[in-house]
Amino acid sequence: METIAITGNKSSKSDCEVILEKTDNSAVNLTVYSKVERLYGRSIRALAQSMLSFYSIKGVSVTIHDNGALDFVLAARLEAAIKKLFPVDAAFLLPVNRSLPARTGRRRHRVSRLYLPGNTPSLMINAGIHRPDGIILDLEDSVAPEKKMEARYLVRNALRHLDFYGAERMVRINPYPMGLDDLAIIIPENPNLILLPKCERGMQITVVNHHINDLKSSHGINNEIWLIPIIESALGVINAFDIATEAPNIVGMAIGVEDYTADIGAQRSAEGIESLYARSAIVNACRAAGIQTSDSVYSDVMDTEGLKAYIQQSKQLGFDGMGCIHPRQIRWIHEGYAPTSEQITQAGAIVEAYQQAKVKGLGVVALGAKMVDMPVVKRAQNLLAAAQARGLLITERKENLK
Repeated sequence: METIAITGNKSSKSDCEVILEKTDNSAVNLTVYSKVERLYGRSIRALAQSMLSFYSIKGVSVTIHDNGALDFVLAARLEAAIKKLFPVDAAFLLPVNRSLPARTGRRRHRVSRLYLPGNTPSLMINAGIHRPDGIILDLEDSVAPEKKMEARYLVRNALRHLDFYGAERMVRINPYPMGLDDLAIIIPENPNLILLPKCERGMQITVVNHHINDLKSSHGINNEIWLIPIIESALGVINAFDIATEAPNIVGMAIGVEDYTADIGAQRSAEGIESLYARSAIVNACRAAGIQTSDSVYSDVMDTEGLKAYIQQSKQLGFDGMGCIHPRQIRWIHEGYAPTSEQITQAGAIVEAYQQAKVKGLGVVALGAKMVDMPVVKRAQNLLAAAQARGLLITERKENLK
């Protein structure tokens, strides 16, 4: 049986290290080292003592090395340490930030998704100011295996306490079946969306949804929790349409090119030739299923020109957006996937012609001397909706979206 647990990181900004050790007596020895001892030392001690009392923990030595951790971080680190040493199940929950958004819509625009390592609080705290469409608190690849347990509590507390300024609150859990353990901690905090990595079969979606629905029921959650499966293998690509249509709460599907190319034995290149088939297959599966489609991240955060070229190719393939791993990429993603002024003008003319045909009771939409099919009208409406979401649509055209 373990007698000592160490969680957190004392050398990381906005984090702390907690060392919890069992002792041979019933006393509680609490020591705090903090750069802000004079301002916050008393409150740090009070929170730690409150948590030890909540869990009825005695006979321990607690040492906290604080580097500016907020309360939700300290609470997550100490809870993880306690649960490593003691058989306790209860969750210690600080008051929730009631300003957090409760729900998001199926058709919400998800052009940019910013990945944040789930065990690094410094990257979470102000992430919303960069205005991505979604913020992904990641429990998978960015978290070391030995840190995944404590990352769950940090992500849970972040969902309760951080203001992401309107960004959709997403969590990437671990691959099935390990990710089911993540759900038990995350779902009670009502995230907007769960990303399912390395998804290969529709059955995985069904099992995940079963767990989500059980947790929603037991915690009185009525909001829909959306899913985005991530396809990262040859088998996943082959089964993409079955996965995309497995459940009604699937709003999109993404591809992870790094894992996909490794699975097929190829090297990822700047041109992306080795992934064109898979990326096109994902787009086609998503379009057939009527859901959104998201491209893989571009991993070289310093290569702006390479990112722009990747976005251009991605848009030509039909993707709606992509993930990113650094805030500096968000601007280029939003600009790259946005409709051009020429496209907006053309789409506006098509929708206006459609509205005029409706008023006249005509069954045919004509634009000049050309007949316009309904799929073209729908595509124009979608383009204008995307332009409106980015503030690119002039006022007089907004009525045409109705």
